[in-house]
Amino acid sequence: MTKAKTAELTVEDKLRALYDLQIIDKRIDEIRSLRGELPLEVEDLEDEIAGLEKRMSKLKDDVAEMEKEISEKKLATQSSLEKIAKYEEQQKNVRNNREFDAISKEIEFQQLEIELAEKRKKESLAKIESKNEVIASSQERITERKSHLEFKRNELDGILAETQKEEDALIAKSEELKETIEERLVAAYTRIRTSTKNGLAVVSIERGASAGSFFVIPPQRQLEIAQRKKIIIDEHSGRILVDPALAEEEEEKMASMIAGWLN
Repeated sequence: MTKAKTAELTVEDKLRALYDLQIIDKRIDEIRSLRGELPLEVEDLEDEIAGLEKRMSKLKDDVAEMEKEISEKKLATQSSLEKIAKYEEQQKNVRNNREFDAISKEIEFQQLEIELAEKRKKESLAKIESKNEVIASSQERITERKSHLEFKRNELDGILAETQKEEDALIAKSEELKETIEERLVAAYTRIRTSTKNGLAVVSIERGASAGSFFVIPPQRQLEIAQRKKIIIDEHSGRILVDPALAEEEEEKMASMIAGWLN
């Protein structure tokens, strides 16, 4: 049935179509509720692991840089020792005190360079030790979170494997059914559905009140609903109302149809 033919529908036909749409969408909601917070949990774990790995990579780069600096300090120390040896040899052949003092100052300078290099090496080694501890802790955390992520992914994949076919079929049928209903009614249905916590826009009367409500509907109003001559909105919940008999008929019909779609 196309949009061009929706004008031929009676009010009862429209109510039945809306209730059928609600049955389908409710089942889609139930399927998605099975997944619960799992998709978000998986995403959060992936983000956490990515953050930990980025931090650990930065720490490893820092360690590599400090190890490079230590190697450079070792080379500088070796160079200073060689210079000291050369200067000490030169002192043996000085011609006056001025030359001796000048060489002594060079030796003293190289000794200070060695002390400074050793100090920097110790500082870098201490930092490396500290960062390696953080790296080890981060690696342990990453391993633990990856294990948890694998468990959550398997759990989510299991639910998806069981329900994806049904959800896809229902979504397609929901869109197909909307094409048979007036746009203004689909818009109203969608607006009501998105404004309610349980996603129900069309409900039947149960024990004299709209389903899920404690506000009793007056008998005269119930009679109007049962006559199916106009679309009636519950003044308390804002939902579209149908009579119990129509609801029962459509639920039985849709249960059979849904089972057929999935075979």
